[in-house]
Amino acid sequence: MASGSTGNTEEDREWLDYKAKFALSYDEANYASPLQAAVMHASHRLTERPFNAQAHFEKVLEVGAGTGQHFPFVRHGFGQYIMTDMDPAALEVAKKSLAGKADSRLTFAVQDAAKVGYADNSFDRVIAVHLLEHIYQPHLVLKDWRRVVRSGGTLSILIPTDPGMAWRLGRHLGPRRHGLEQGIAYDYAMAREHVNSCVNLLAFIRHYFPGRKESWWPFPVPSVDMNLFFACHATIEK
Repeated sequence: MASGSTGNTEEDREWLDYKAKFALSYDEANYASPLQAAVMHASHRLTERPFNAQAHFEKVLEVGAGTGQHFPFVRHGFGQYIMTDMDPAALEVAKKSLAGKADSRLTFAVQDAAKVGYADNSFDRVIAVHLLEHIYQPHLVLKDWRRVVRSGGTLSILIPTDPGMAWRLGRHLGPRRHGLEQGIAYDYAMAREHVNSCVNLLAFIRHYFPGRKESWWPFPVPSVDMNLFFACHATIEK
């Protein structure tokens, strides 16, 4: 599960404990069945669709990388790939599952995706997959992600179409059932996790990145209700 800043306070300790339990079962809840895994994999492929082996980004940052589910779908070349998440346990899972896949070019750092700890113009590509829906004040976070991308670089974002009709139906048929089987109060957890609607996030993205390229899955029509995922790629000009 991708992690970002969620405005936690000490009085919300009960939720922090519950969230830790939910994080441990996130991958199983979302990749438990072949159908669910295929759908989630489709979201990663959608994000990487514009790129191929001939493309190259020298320095790449993936924010809120969780357990590293996205990395195997990256098709372009790179010189350095930094995978960050605010959950050290998630990154440990990523390290083990991705061991040997990119040698010293792949590194890991514990970091809050909402407060990127890198200098301006540090990266040729920044990737945020299944993340922006979790973050408070996403309009400020988008500006921070843009800050660390070099002029001419790319910011790639993928979000679910929650609360669109197709997404609500898919959640009910798949991960919700598996989450309940794991003893997770799934509806409560999702209400706490998905703090931004797709519609609002689209408004922010389109405002800050007017020249972006958009894509949808499974249908190539710009509809929140008909699709499950939205991806966009913005070339940053400074």
